[in-house]
Amino acid sequence: MRNSRLVYSTDFGRACPDCGQPMDECRGTCRKSSVKPASDGIVRVRRETKGRNGKTVTTVSGLPLGEDGLREFASQLKRQCGTGGSIKDGVIIIQGDHCDALIPVIQKHGYTVKRSGG
Repeated sequence: MRNSRLVYSTDFGRACPDCGQPMDECRGTCRKSSVKPASDGIVRVRRETKGRNGKTVTTVSGLPLGEDGLREFASQLKRQCGTGGSIKDGVIIIQGDHCDALIPVIQKHGYTVKRSGG
């Protein structure tokens, strides 16, 4: 087992961190961005404060998108709310309580949405 990964070679430049092939030759089948998480087809929107030092966030989970699609969709949602956010483990995290604003936006994209939690 190797403890280091090849990310750049003087022979061919940048290398794929997953398979070690040159980025030009990597087909993307090894990359996490092409893998879609398992989902039941329902997008869940919930408000959370637990484990966040009392700060309220809105989480969106269950979107059947890959890493790149999720990043682009999160950017749209953050712009809609006018706030910041991030993506962690396939879950979009938006700062603040924006459940009521996000549900219609997600439904316009054709997803089945449920508000979960309190």
